[in-house]
Amino acid sequence: MTTLSVVIPAYNEENGIAEIVDRVLKIKPALAAVGVEDLELIVVNDASKDRTAEVVKGIPGVRLITHPVNKGYGGALKTGFSNAKGDLVGFLDADGTYPPEYFPQLCQVAMQDAELVIGSRLAGEKSQMPAIRRVGNIFFAGLLTLITRQKVTDSASGMRVFRRDVISRIFPLPDGLNLTPVMSTRAIHEGVKIAEVPIPYSVRVGRSKLSVVKDGRIFLQSMVWTALTYNPVRILGMVGLVGMAIAFALAVHFILGRLSGITTIQNWQVVQLCVGMVAGVTGLNIFILGVAFNYLVSLFVKQPVRHGLFGRMLFRQPLDQQFGWIGALAIVIGIIAGITTVVLGLETWSINSIWLYLISSSMLILLGVQLMIYWAILRVLDELGQRDLLTQKDLGSTEAGEYSVSP
Repeated sequence: MTTLSVVIPAYNEENGIAEIVDRVLKIKPALAAVGVEDLELIVVNDASKDRTAEVVKGIPGVRLITHPVNKGYGGALKTGFSNAKGDLVGFLDADGTYPPEYFPQLCQVAMQDAELVIGSRLAGEKSQMPAIRRVGNIFFAGLLTLITRQKVTDSASGMRVFRRDVISRIFPLPDGLNLTPVMSTRAIHEGVKIAEVPIPYSVRVGRSKLSVVKDGRIFLQSMVWTALTYNPVRILGMVGLVGMAIAFALAVHFILGRLSGITTIQNWQVVQLCVGMVAGVTGLNIFILGVAFNYLVSLFVKQPVRHGLFGRMLFRQPLDQQFGWIGALAIVIGIIAGITTVVLGLETWSINSIWLYLISSSMLILLGVQLMIYWAILRVLDELGQRDLLTQKDLGSTEAGEYSVSP
């Protein structure tokens, strides 16, 4: 028998809790029609200071759990999750903004081929979401899509249904309002099959507890940090590429100016040169830092390294394995260019003519040294990761009896 456990976190919701509870209880026939035979409704009273608990106690068919101290939206939900008995676990807010009548649709999808079903407020159904919150949710959904390469229209929806066995894969989760975006981020990185069902969104009952600026900052920070614990190069690599692209564009512009016959350096060109060098060096270091973090993450989780800034490998071998010869080549070119420039300067050229070439050769040498240092560090990290995998393989071969020893 399939059971749906619905968790409703409630904090000072005496004005709307009875209505939303009644609406949830009325969906039992619709749930039965899609194959969900039983419904468990859990209200977690998060140390409310009003009559929320009293109202819920007077409603039959509801299981009330009360926190002695306020643990936050996420804390209340996690209490409900840990006490839920259903094969499917769902949740929604107590303020009447989400439609419990859509739970049967979410359950139907969850029982087919999805493990986590999100009720999307931005996928086409009528929504009364305030404009500023709509913009924020579109931004966070776009950010999650960008860093995970999986299309998501509503990363922070507070109405979801997921299979019970998914809980261990998406934990730990925060105690605050940022539980939902973190859940989405972790689920995608853990390979949880996600589906979205369009739902309408209504004006809430009572005063909103969400602070657009404060909670928006927390949402952004928690999503980025969660993603960094899985595939750091996806975020740091993109930031690094932006820096290197800026440096490349400025360098091309500068070189084209020199080739056109302009030999006098203007003040703004000196600034351009400095900005280009800072952007290039910073971008390279951030990019390689992301690669190094990927190796560290693989060591902690004891899984193969996630390669591919773009979701797949662009080269036959990972790019970081080629940092050694690329760095050595940059050093050789830098040394040759530097020696040639010095020789020409000693013979005929003035310092005004050779300073740019000396700076360029110095930059090549320094970048080459950095690449070789990082190459050595990454090779050590790779060796450490391979050691565990090879040990497991060797022990597995022994246990599997792939060879025998004669007495």
